[in-house]
Amino acid sequence: AGLTPEQRRSWLYQKMMKGYLGCVAGIDDNVGRVLDWLDRNHLTEDTIVIYASDQGFILGEHGWFDKRWMIEESLRLPLLIRYPRLIKPGSAEPAMVLNTDFAPTLLDLAGVAVPADMQGRSLRPVLAGQVPADWRHSIYYRYYATEFAMPPHYGVRTERYKLIHYQGSVIADDGSDVGNSKNITRQIDEWELLDLQVNPKETTNFYHDPKYQAVAADLHRELDRLTKEVGDTPGKSGINQQGRLGPMTTGPETPPPGK
Repeated sequence: AGLTPEQRRSWLYQKMMKGYLGCVAGIDDNVGRVLDWLDRNHLTEDTIVIYASDQGFILGEHGWFDKRWMIEESLRLPLLIRYPRLIKPGSAEPAMVLNTDFAPTLLDLAGVAVPADMQGRSLRPVLAGQVPADWRHSIYYRYYATEFAMPPHYGVRTERYKLIHYQGSVIADDGSDVGNSKNITRQIDEWELLDLQVNPKETTNFYHDPKYQAVAADLHRELDRLTKEVGDTPGKSGINQQGRLGPMTTGPETPPPGK
């Protein structure tokens, strides 16, 4: 009580971040307990332990805290796996992995056939340090919801670039007192092209930069390919018959089967 809007915003942020980081520390401690128990009971060699998440989290970077944006802090997720019979301790593999790979991997390692209609690929060869020649070099991202003060968006990330399309309704406040704000709704239709090599902090949009038009065209084509591969329906990605960038029209905001 009695805090100014600025003080209240700071208090809310500190409360959330300390709770979040305390939760992470608690998970860390208890994963250690599980690993110690496996060691004591001589089950380490035959137990697959996976430490992962559904997404990363923004802890104030870019002036935000959230988990839905397609920026690196939230797009990247933790993935640590221990299975001594297959994985060399301390090894790391930079291959692009999706959370849709988790289920096929577990089925494969358990000796169970992976259903043909299941998205993702088994990570068995990647874990063994033998990345297949046809392994992916790009990933597809899609966020559907319209709440949480952010627009629906989707895009493609390659090893160097990202192409993101934000389109739909976004709810924002009018800048009044936190906790007593008047929400306003506006429509968003914006493209963003990020170069992770030139601008790893993701602060510059190169989409309208003439030097990036060929890159943008390639990314649009890759985005079209991935939407078809996963059976999504965001619409044409902006490449017209002449191969030039054009307007975007999205389809219904309905998750595809199995997503």
